[in-house]
Amino acid sequence: MDEIDETNKMKKIKYFYNTNTLRFEKIETPFRVRMLQIFGFVAAALVTAFICVNIIYRYFPSANERILQEQNKALKDDYVVLQDRATQLKQQMDELENRDNTVYRAIFESTPIPDSVRVKTMEKSKEVQLVQGLSETQLIAGLKDQLNNLSLRTAFMDKSYNEITGMVKNKEKLLLAIPAIQPVSNKDLSRIGSGFGYRIDPVYKVRKFHAGLDFTSPQGTPIYATADGTVKMAGFDNSGFGNHVIINHGYGYETLYGHMVRVKAKGGQHVKRGDVIGYVGSTGKSTGPHCHYEVHRNGQPVDPVYYFYNDVDPAQFERLQKLAASANQSFD
Repeated sequence: MDEIDETNKMKKIKYFYNTNTLRFEKIETPFRVRMLQIFGFVAAALVTAFICVNIIYRYFPSANERILQEQNKALKDDYVVLQDRATQLKQQMDELENRDNTVYRAIFESTPIPDSVRVKTMEKSKEVQLVQGLSETQLIAGLKDQLNNLSLRTAFMDKSYNEITGMVKNKEKLLLAIPAIQPVSNKDLSRIGSGFGYRIDPVYKVRKFHAGLDFTSPQGTPIYATADGTVKMAGFDNSGFGNHVIINHGYGYETLYGHMVRVKAKGGQHVKRGDVIGYVGSTGKSTGPHCHYEVHRNGQPVDPVYYFYNDVDPAQFERLQKLAASANQSFD
């Protein structure tokens, strides 16, 4: 009897009293109920496991998760740095673009073609596909390389434009130093008395080399500096030019203005193109009031007729060239 009780306890068999049969009968659990119980137990176990796993992974990350978290933090830091660098580079590129456009517009009178116009649609598409195929780490590394390259290019462009700016300034000085106007007012081109080359000397009546142009003008007519420069000589000497002025313009250029009735410029004075430096006269070896004008380049006299481009148009230049070429007698 004791063994039967022990066996029943181990099997956990339950009975109930049936009032109809007046007997104890064993409780039989239906199969469907047993399956529902098993399913409920499994579901509860899974939910509990899921909650436990989330808690563990949230508060107790694994080694791989810690590595991923550190990589993610590094990516965020890199992104902030790259964003700052991109902003700085954009500002620098905007400045370079402004300087580029200013140089082209003011000096070359031309608008540069934007880089976006030069990029073909297919090349853009390939670039987009390449970027889309990169991982975040590869993308950050690629952006770093591009930004470093862009930084070097920007620095080079800035240096280049600084050199261009210096060249433009030097070019402006050079243009101001080149004789470009007639030394006396001569809009109708009627005052060319004698040109550059071999002419009959008015005193010795022989052919001699005439190193400049003679402009016939009434005594007292203003004489103008034909380019910026420094007065090298102003006054009278025995060279035959009487009262005269020599201006050193730099870059190998000098000009001479002879036979003045009165000199206004002073030695060592800096003059600009168009400044009055004296007045027409007939001092020195001269047969009448005129301005003898010479242009010297690297120590050699050159034909001044080629240095009036600020004063005359092409038709006037052709006429002036013919007048200066006449084989007449010089005035000095």
